[in-house]
Amino acid sequence: MASDATAPRRPRSLRERAGLGVGRSSGGLRARAGAVPPQWRAYAALALGTVCIGWSGIFVKLAGVPGPASAFYRLFFSVVVLLPWWLRARPGRLSRRAFGLAAAGGVFFALDLALWNAAVLLTSAGRATLLANVAPLWVGLGSVVLLGERLRLGFWAGMAVALAGVAVIVGAGGLGAATGVGDGLALLASAFYAAYILTTRQVRVQLDTLSFMTLATLASLPVLAGLSVATGAPLAGYDARAWLALLGVGLISQLVGWLAINFALGHLRSAVVAVTLLGQPVLTAIFAVPVLGERLGMTDLAGGALVLGGIYWVHRTQERAAAVFSPTASD
Repeated sequence: MASDATAPRRPRSLRERAGLGVGRSSGGLRARAGAVPPQWRAYAALALGTVCIGWSGIFVKLAGVPGPASAFYRLFFSVVVLLPWWLRARPGRLSRRAFGLAAAGGVFFALDLALWNAAVLLTSAGRATLLANVAPLWVGLGSVVLLGERLRLGFWAGMAVALAGVAVIVGAGGLGAATGVGDGLALLASAFYAAYILTTRQVRVQLDTLSFMTLATLASLPVLAGLSVATGAPLAGYDARAWLALLGVGLISQLVGWLAINFALGHLRSAVVAVTLLGQPVLTAIFAVPVLGERLGMTDLAGGALVLGGIYWVHRTQERAAAVFSPTASD
């Protein structure tokens, strides 16, 4: 019988069984099986993050601050916490490519937030959030056009269903009304968010979550400050309610929400996280009823069901393709 010193040890976690318990040899963090949190913590973090970002539209609506200005403070209040934390962590030297891509991602994220915040003020928080969540469709198209990827038939079917839902929602709002303008801004915001995802997807293998969030946020701030000045959106002079709402969207939705989601991404399958995040517009619509007095009509609900169903199918198709075609990571 083999002694304890030579007997093979059973892996204690899914990550260890998958070979993810071995650290990088080039100075990276060395994960240990005992350091991997239980699965329920990852699910709890995902639930917390989804609820936090579900409040984003509510906070923006309560603040009543012009889009670029509210976006600026959303990121400003979060980076006040992120920057000292990042500096204390003593980040390693960054390559120019990693720094440049993180900065470019921050620019796209700034444009996404400025447009989406403006959309929330022109239409309902639920509609703006729902329409902004069609970003996975544009990511798929961008992957075909820019990266030369091939997409399965299921992707195109899901995209057709989701776009049909968008047409139902936008058509019900009236293209000539303020609601129609808000819907258009939300869709444009989703395109910039897709550009953010495509730009930064390549750099995440080189940057940890904290470094990425900090650098992207720092790059976003001057863009949003410039947009505020250019559009005449004041950065001061707001009442206490507006400041509390801006603190809420910065610390709760941006900081806690996205840190929790990124934590969950480290321990759960990306498909689980992506599909769970489809609950964000649902939660926003629910929160908006008692807090903002907003209600979605039957046409909005029908269109929303088509949008979420189509995006869900897109995620399922992409996950299956990744499982078949993705090579095994060596690290």
